[in-house]
Amino acid sequence: MDLTITDAPARLDRLPWGRFHWLVAAALGITWILDGLEVTVVGSLSPALADPRTLALTDSQNGLTGSAYIAGAVIGALLFGRLTDTLGRKRLFTLTVAVYLVGTLLSGLSWDFASYALFRALTGAGIGGEYAAVNSAVQELIPARRRGQTDLTINGSFWVGAAIGALASVVVLDPKLFPVEYGWRFAFIGGAVIGLVIIFVRRYLPESPRWLMTHGRAAEAERIVEGIEASLRREGKAVPDEPAATIALRPRTSTGVIAVVRTLFVAYPRRTILGVTLMATQAFCYNAIFFTYALILTKFYAVPTGQVGWFILPFAAGNVLGPLLLGRLFDTIGRRTMIASTYGLAGALLIGAGWLFSRDLLTATTLTLAWSVIFFFASAAASAAYLTVGEAFPLETRALVIALFYAFGTGLGGVAGPALFGVLIESGSRGQIFLGYLLGGGLMLLAAVVEAWLGVAAERLPLEEVAPPLSHVPI
Repeated sequence: MDLTITDAPARLDRLPWGRFHWLVAAALGITWILDGLEVTVVGSLSPALADPRTLALTDSQNGLTGSAYIAGAVIGALLFGRLTDTLGRKRLFTLTVAVYLVGTLLSGLSWDFASYALFRALTGAGIGGEYAAVNSAVQELIPARRRGQTDLTINGSFWVGAAIGALASVVVLDPKLFPVEYGWRFAFIGGAVIGLVIIFVRRYLPESPRWLMTHGRAAEAERIVEGIEASLRREGKAVPDEPAATIALRPRTSTGVIAVVRTLFVAYPRRTILGVTLMATQAFCYNAIFFTYALILTKFYAVPTGQVGWFILPFAAGNVLGPLLLGRLFDTIGRRTMIASTYGLAGALLIGAGWLFSRDLLTATTLTLAWSVIFFFASAAASAAYLTVGEAFPLETRALVIALFYAFGTGLGGVAGPALFGVLIESGSRGQIFLGYLLGGGLMLLAAVVEAWLGVAAERLPLEEVAPPLSHVPI
């Protein structure tokens, strides 16, 4: 193709914050709310699903259904991540939420362990695809100076979904309101309704101008940027009129697997090691603990199944507040310092809380408070992992690279975690469970060391400066 010269990226990065950016954050960020809703509902429902009047799942089967969800997310991320880079962000973030909608609806219609695990995997496939499509679009549409804070806050909204899921579980598991054999089904049906709303809202989002310009559609990209600028001017925002910096590209219709492999292992091997480490360690820590949190409360503290949601609410609050309050520091103090600090603090505190649990020195309330503090830091750390793998690689590979890191990291840390902790909890031994907490905390400390060594100083920089597009031509 002919050489394309465009100023679309620089114009996007210099825009003042306005309604358009709020729409991006809300319409795309709701992905994490959905994921939080799914994970919390399933975690809270796990004791109820062990009831003979429902699916009669064992502790191990509950752990395996968590792993099935994660496995589906891994497959979905790989499949839809590739399509996102090829077909565009907008098409795929519509398709993936539709897959989620179908999967969660069918989950509520399950009749045994096998069907439930299968439908959880389908739901996970939709969410996994969302991670690749949505993270790409968010980072490409948000101005550079706000990218870190916005990305962390959006990722942290997972826990808004967790809070909603916790409240929903209290309602649907109340036998005075819903029969035991039907209440859990309504929780999943509610998720499907939310999916319908998301599809409608996302109709108003444009394609990523950055994706368009690398696919030979620079004129279309610039029209979209002009439209965004015009909408901000109508709000009374001061949009710069002076010429912006340009970038020269030789567009391509697709990026082959060989180019992706060369990007990961030849051009950016240190960033590849960093991304895998950050994603795998946070995935193990989060999925191992959260998928089995309800089982800990009911088995070791005799918390009634219908009351589990109340204990998840403060835990969710800590997770929301972490990225929200610390997010700005990732754009000011910097990525390396903040990511290493949050991973390190979360790991050390997790080991300490695990030791107290093993000695039976915590009540259900104090354990919940301990988790709230730990995941105040862990939530910011985990959100920063997605930020890192999204911004550290070239635009043409962004969605697929996010998918690869998510798949490898989550497959390594996320699938094994719930299954392992399900077995440890089934043993009934606090000492055995502490070994799991010790492993999770140790992995977070390892990630802190790797970040301090290999971290990328991407704060407030244009994506094209952090990692030039593969189609970039120096001028």
